[in-house]
Amino acid sequence: MNSRDLVLGRIRRALADVPPGERPEDVPVVRDYAQTHATRTPEQRADLLAEHLADYRATVHRSTPADLPALIARLLADRGTRRLVVPDGLPQRWLSALDSSIERVADRPGQTARELDAVDSVLTGCAVAIAETGTIVLDGSADQGRRRITLVPDHHICVVRVPEQVVDSVPQGLARLDPARPQTWVSGPSATSDIELDRVEGVHGPRTLEVVLLAG
Repeated sequence: MNSRDLVLGRIRRALADVPPGERPEDVPVVRDYAQTHATRTPEQRADLLAEHLADYRATVHRSTPADLPALIARLLADRGTRRLVVPDGLPQRWLSALDSSIERVADRPGQTARELDAVDSVLTGCAVAIAETGTIVLDGSADQGRRRITLVPDHHICVVRVPEQVVDSVPQGLARLDPARPQTWVSGPSATSDIELDRVEGVHGPRTLEVVLLAG
């Protein structure tokens, strides 16, 4: 008996008591597991998100709506940004303090990786942020744009609205997401390690991730 026969035999034995014609969707799945590991106030939830983002080497900033345009302008200036990708649905007020020398690059169909690699930074919103894992989820909504614009440029500024976009856990985050939309789950800057465990950042996405927690 080869490995294939062994695996198929185990599958047949596991399915021996399944009635003919039964489909997976015919059997209800009990989902009574814990939705979160603690009861937190909105402030505690935001603090936990900030802590975990920092653990993943993201840089976390806090802002009010009134201060956000100046903060974004400062972060881009500190980075030396000259070309910025801007999703179509991004609130224009967020860009109101930008230096006129910064070129705003539209998110458009057909944009190539080479074109996006020539861009310095990208600014987006998010769909949801998960405090317990320090994860930002993008779903291609109007303020986030296509997946490619957050995977190629080396610097990503992501604005998270607090408290409405911050949840405790992954199950709570999934409940807010449309599974038909293209999702990108981000936990800190893109990074990988080789066999010697030497960390290399910027392999699968931005080398630098800055998250702005926007309260109020």
